[in-house]
Order: sequence, then C-alpha cells, then structure tokens
Amino acid sequence: MEGLAPLLHWLEANGWLLVGLSLLSLLISVLLLPWFVARIPEDYFSHPHRHRVTRGSRHPLVQGLVVAAKNLLGALFVLAGVIMLFTPGQGLLTLVVGLMLMNFPGKYAIERWLVGRPGVLKAINWLRRRGSHSPLSEPKSRS
Repeated sequence: MEGLAPLLHWLEANGWLLVGLSLLSLLISVLLLPWFVARIPEDYFSHPHRHRVTRGSRHPLVQGLVVAAKNLLGALFVLAGVIMLFTPGQGLLTLVVGLMLMNFPGKYAIERWLVGRPGVLKAINWLRRRGSHSPLSEPKSRS
C-alpha cells in the first residue's frame, strides 16, 4: 500500500480534476455518441465476417492521414469508454464506437462479442430509434 500513498494523496488534492474530466466525458458522450451510432449500417453485425469497404480513389497520403485520424479518434473513444466504466457516462457504448473507428486484427470479432452482451444492442438500438434510424440486426452466431 505504500506505493499507492502518493497516488492517493494526489487524488485527494486534485479530486476536482477527476470530477471535471468525468463531467466532460459525460458531455462528450451525450453529444457525439448518438451521432456515431446513427451512422452504423443496419446489417453491420449480421455477417460472420466483415466485408472490405473500398475507399475510392483518394491519394495514398490523404488515405493514410484519414486512417491515422480515424484510429486516433477511436483510441480516444476507447480511453473515454474505459474511464466511463468507472465514472458517469455510457462506457460500453463509447467503447463499441471507439473500437468500430479503429483498425486492428480481430476487431470485428470483438465488436460482435460486445454487441452480443446483454443490454448493449438494446441500448444502441434505443439511441438509433431516438434519431429515427432503423435498429441494427442482431449478430448471427458463427456456424
């Protein structure tokens, strides 16, 4: 416990900072999460394997910058989602959106697993209904 003493002391002295970050993450999730959730295609989770999406004829440098920005934004959402698991906010939904933005091997399987958890798909579809969007199809099990 001695190793935790400086951290606990810092947290006591800077508790206002944690409250501020918690409120900021709640505000960001309330404002941006519905926008991201509304852009998920209805059948995104209904295929056992993700289909490749062609990006068109962008210049490779522009394409690389777009992918880097998308991955950075996704990492920020994942970090915010983890924080919101312990503070006010929609942690699991924010994690799902962050993972969907990022590119990494096995991503689609993780997304399908998260959406298959009790309540996650229900919450996502509730947000979609509020924005007058069709519900997402349930992930089909791999056969």
